[in-house]
Amino acid sequence: MKVIWGYVLVFVLAAVPFFEGYGVIPIAVIAGLPMIPVFLLGLAGNILTVFLLVKFIDQFQNWRRKRKNSDEQKETKRTKRAANLWKKFGLPGLAMFGPLLVGSHLTALASMSFGGAKKSTFLWVSASIILWSIVFTVLLYFGIDLLGLKDRGILNYFQN
Repeated sequence: MKVIWGYVLVFVLAAVPFFEGYGVIPIAVIAGLPMIPVFLLGLAGNILTVFLLVKFIDQFQNWRRKRKNSDEQKETKRTKRAANLWKKFGLPGLAMFGPLLVGSHLTALASMSFGGAKKSTFLWVSASIILWSIVFTVLLYFGIDLLGLKDRGILNYFQN
């Protein structure tokens, strides 16, 4: 039963902004949960919430466009800076490095608000989540293995 709760916790925490799948997956592996199910559940939780966020933002933008006249748009310093960053790095750059800085949810929000298409934003941010989850899990796995703790979860290590 504890293992099931561990899996549920992995899914839920991966879905929460700022915890992210790439943060939760390695921690769960260190805690002693099997890597493959944890990896899949962590990705599912993180990607599902990004998908829902992208859908919500798209609906919100459509609603806002209907209510707002194009004459009312003001260009502030922040808007100009954000537009310059968007022009410089584009969606791929923001999607790949944004999750490391502000998390995947805020990266998806920024990408959509800067004009990224719904489908491409979701695909790029999902690819980024998968890439960083693999990188951090592999690094952590080999780091723990080098310490000789491969078959012992870190919680068991500290309990002895």
